Amino acid sequence: MSLPRIAVDAMGGDEGVRVMVEGAALARRRHDRFKFLLVGDETRIKRALDNHPNMHAASEILHAEDVVSGEEKPTQALRRARTTSMGMAVNAVKQGDAGAAVSAGNTGALMAISKLALRTMPGIDRPALAARLPTLGEHDVIMLDLGANTECDARNLVQFAVMGAAYSRIITGLDAPRVRLLNIGTEEIKGTDDLQQASAHLRAATGLSLHFEGFVEADKITHGDVQVVVTDGFSGNIALKAIEGAARFVGDLLKRSFRSSLRSKFGFLISRPATELIRHHLDPNNHNGAVFLGLNGIVVKSHGSANAAGVANAVAVTARMLEENLTERIAADLAELAARTVNGNVGNGADGQGDPVK
Repeated sequence: MSLPRIAVDAMGGDEGVRVMVEGAALARRRHDRFKFLLVGDETRIKRALDNHPNMHAASEILHAEDVVSGEEKPTQALRRARTTSMGMAVNAVKQGDAGAAVSAGNTGALMAISKLALRTMPGIDRPALAARLPTLGEHDVIMLDLGANTECDARNLVQFAVMGAAYSRIITGLDAPRVRLLNIGTEEIKGTDDLQQASAHLRAATGLSLHFEGFVEADKITHGDVQVVVTDGFSGNIALKAIEGAARFVGDLLKRSFRSSLRSKFGFLISRPATELIRHHLDPNNHNGAVFLGLNGIVVKSHGSANAAGVANAVAVTARMLEENLTERIAADLAELAARTVNGNVGNGADGQGDPVK
């Protein structure tokens, strides 16, 4: 069975057309039901397609005159959305010409364009950027928000928890993934008022398809005993960059150590299967594809430096969201949250105060 076609911003990313088309072609070789709307410079896209015969019957080209640059401010990108490859790819989702969109371009611009074109779902105040991170456990961890919202209140955090759990159920297959709020400690008395209120509300809202387990510290995110970590975009982006930096540090340190002496080089040959496994596990291309959750449509952000395999993984994530009806799942969970909210309040504390759930 074929899926709704995926609109690909072919001009986004560090290498643009070549990698985006090659990644889409690789995804199609793995799953021949994928179909694409390739948005960008028609001449360059046709040239890239010449190297991938399997894409001709599965692709349509939508010519776009302009490209959103990596340095462009979201407000500038919004004004040019009608003529840029990014804006036209997202608009294809809005118009029903595609089921979802993928871009490796400017994250802030993509969020702004997607939010204006698709709007947020009923019951969601703000969309969130969610991504998968590798762990020591059986499943990846979903972390959100990773930069879409620098400041979040208790209600935003509760909504993020519901959306992240819906996404995690698709990725992990678990009926009720474990959810925690990122905090400076695991004790119930730690954290800001918003964290305290969000925690109280999630504990009170029983019956949801998730297990809320309180707080988690940043050094425990990748241990594998939690499937969803919820935070504001400011803290989330810092935590993500710290995790990515630590992974690169370990990799570079291993390379330097193995090259330091003849004995070390010999040791590398013996341990190469283990080091290759580590490299594969930490390679961001194998976890590529961050999802904007909370919109009336599916938009996936590929890392700008992703290679073809990384783009193929982002396409696969997009297709899985379409297959598993992510948007409908989130809507159903929000309705359940509203029905089970104690007194209709977010973060009921001892004083019973809080904003009503929309």
